[in-house]
Amino acid sequence: MTASSIPGLDARLALAEAVAREAGELALDYFRRRETLVIETKRDPQDVVSIADRNVEKLVRERLLGAYPDDGFLGEEYGLERGTSAFTWVVDPIDGTAPFVNGMPNWCVSIALLQGGEPVIGVISAPCQDELYAAAAGMGATLNGKRLTLDPARTLRNMPTGFGANNFVTPQFVGQMVEKLLEAGASFIRNGSGAMMLAYVAAGRLVGYYEPYMHAWDCLGGYCLVREAGGWFHPFPTEGESLTKGSVVLAAAPGAIDDLRRIAGV
Repeated sequence: MTASSIPGLDARLALAEAVAREAGELALDYFRRRETLVIETKRDPQDVVSIADRNVEKLVRERLLGAYPDDGFLGEEYGLERGTSAFTWVVDPIDGTAPFVNGMPNWCVSIALLQGGEPVIGVISAPCQDELYAAAAGMGATLNGKRLTLDPARTLRNMPTGFGANNFVTPQFVGQMVEKLLEAGASFIRNGSGAMMLAYVAAGRLVGYYEPYMHAWDCLGGYCLVREAGGWFHPFPTEGESLTKGSVVLAAAPGAIDDLRRIAGV
């Protein structure tokens, strides 16, 4: 494992792992008593939020900015707070809130750290699976401490691919996505958490992930994991207000890069 050239990155990674574990435990406690939660909708009836999302984000923010008060912070629920350092934390407190509130285990806590617009830390906690994915620039990626390395022999034709969509994307476009995947010989899954499926790409469980419109808090932690495991991702725009907007998200293991880029048109 190559040491990072970013001073103090190992300490930031250790903090992110500890905070992700703590946040995951808090989210899991809410999950176990989800019948008591008041569920609100945001953009549409499928886009939901609860006090669990908000309180988990508050916890993560307090812990990270308590240690690094000059850093910026972007969370899904409370938006962007710009910092004065070169670093910005990007957090989804519960990615997969719809599965979460409906009693399904495919949700996670995602924490990323940007430096110069690039994800240099990615930590994803999946409490229902007792799994912690962690990566930092130049330091590799791990799952529960075990090194992750992608197999270049795996392709769209011998491994499943993840895909996602939401109401930012037309039904016609989603239909075309599925058609192109099937024409390429792919099988595919969608589990309701883009961050978790990106972690699955890093772990070699999926050969790639494609979503036409996704936000920074959903993807940047997973992007760091995929890169450090030996994969590729399509850059996410992070300059200025672009960081708070959505964009195409695409990540792949080495054997699926060309196929998925052709399908996504990037």
